[in-house]
Amino acid sequence: MAGATSLHAGGASAARFEQRTATRETPLVKWTLITVGLLFFGIFLLLPLVTVFVEALRKGVEAYFSALNDPDALSAMGLTLTAAALAVPINLVFGVAAAWAIARFEFPGKHLLITLIDLPFSVSPVVAGLVFVLLFGAQGWFGPWLREHDIRIVFAVPGIVLATLFVTFPFVARELIPLMQAQGREEEEAAIVLGASGWQTFWHVTLPNIKWGLLYGVILSNARAMGEFGAVSVVSGHIRGETNTLPLHVEILYNEYQFAAAFAVASLLALLALITLVIKSWVEYRAGEAQANTSEKHAS
Repeated sequence: MAGATSLHAGGASAARFEQRTATRETPLVKWTLITVGLLFFGIFLLLPLVTVFVEALRKGVEAYFSALNDPDALSAMGLTLTAAALAVPINLVFGVAAAWAIARFEFPGKHLLITLIDLPFSVSPVVAGLVFVLLFGAQGWFGPWLREHDIRIVFAVPGIVLATLFVTFPFVARELIPLMQAQGREEEEAAIVLGASGWQTFWHVTLPNIKWGLLYGVILSNARAMGEFGAVSVVSGHIRGETNTLPLHVEILYNEYQFAAAFAVASLLALLALITLVIKSWVEYRAGEAQANTSEKHAS
């Protein structure tokens, strides 16, 4: 009886606490915050996006597709896709390996490795591009050797791929490291005890557990690869039809006062960004579902 009385008193106390005005926002505060959020979204995100498509179609659909079918634009599209297609798989392999090493093992220099993974987040992409010029340019450290062997890095596709790799490689690793640390190693150890090899454990235990985080990191890495400007601008040389990616092509068109063509190409980048957001939202939804299902299994 005393316990029931205590429980009733606790419930009443909680109800009174909920009813206190200090713990509940007034409608004015709630709608003010919602209005401010919507205004920021409309002014700084939605309005620029709509403007891009409006300006791209200002001269009509024919002019729009003509700008996209321009040989230089097609070359920029191909180079952008090529750089992303080369950089993202390499980042995927590096990210999985780095996350595995950091989450599963203790070794000297572990914290230094984590710091170095975050380096591209703190270093300006322009500085990164200048470093590659210093290393592989004609007057750089390896310039004479590269020239003797007729190898071009800077002002060529390899330099663009290297710059893209640098600015995108943290994304996969940074998604997987906390995920793998939170999951622990119990399931992997159980698989090994049952006789599974290292590769079997990875493919049948580790990979299914991290697949949504891995896909999320790949999506972010791909989005950054296709939209990168600073580092690629420094190492590309801005050679039309050869080393211009889509962002660089937009800059050239805009500087030449070809505004309709510039916005047409920019709209393609915006469309890719929207597709990326849709895929990202789907991945987050599926990851949430998977986590909920796992929690239900553990609870049962």
